[in-house]
Amino acid sequence: MNKAKFISFEGIDGAGKSTHLGWFADSLRDQGKNVLVTREPGGTPLGERIREILLSQPMLAETETLLMFATRFEHIEQVIKPALQQGTWVISDRFSDASYAYQSGGRGISLPKMEQLESWVHGRFQPDLTLLFDLPVDVARHRLSANVTLDRFEQEKRGFFEKVREAYLSRCRKYPERIVLIDASRTPEEIKKDLGQAIQSLLLK
Repeated sequence: MNKAKFISFEGIDGAGKSTHLGWFADSLRDQGKNVLVTREPGGTPLGERIREILLSQPMLAETETLLMFATRFEHIEQVIKPALQQGTWVISDRFSDASYAYQSGGRGISLPKMEQLESWVHGRFQPDLTLLFDLPVDVARHRLSANVTLDRFEQEKRGFFEKVREAYLSRCRKYPERIVLIDASRTPEEIKKDLGQAIQSLLLK
């Protein structure tokens, strides 16, 4: 029997990843898998409280980065690893690639610092698959404009999201064996075809 898999969904705000996450989880359940859907920042009671602060309170980029990795440590140890050990597939709305994109790419935290934190918090533990929803920044910002309220990250300027997007694409080029690029500018039906193929590949591994 295949071991439980860990999957992360990534992309700039407005790329539509959250829209497809539920469908992806339900498709796995249709295949007989137990599935846990979680998110970052958050995923634990402590993480959810820190999430509220991260999304609303101004802070230094270094503070933001440290809080992200602190909540991630709790998330991994309290939620993700125990679920995988019990045979439950885990889907997380964001993981460490988001920190490389937002805190390093967007905020300018150096890559060596990010790598040190990543090594300390989860070492070689990585998702089995990362689905990166990619979309031009202008399109993503237009989608966000429909929201009644925007959090601290969603309120950032266009230049910030350009840097975040490029950092994501850089991660995709660096780890092509793990990260699958999803063209999020297409119709939901076209995107679901790609996601369905990703599910089949996971089931065959």
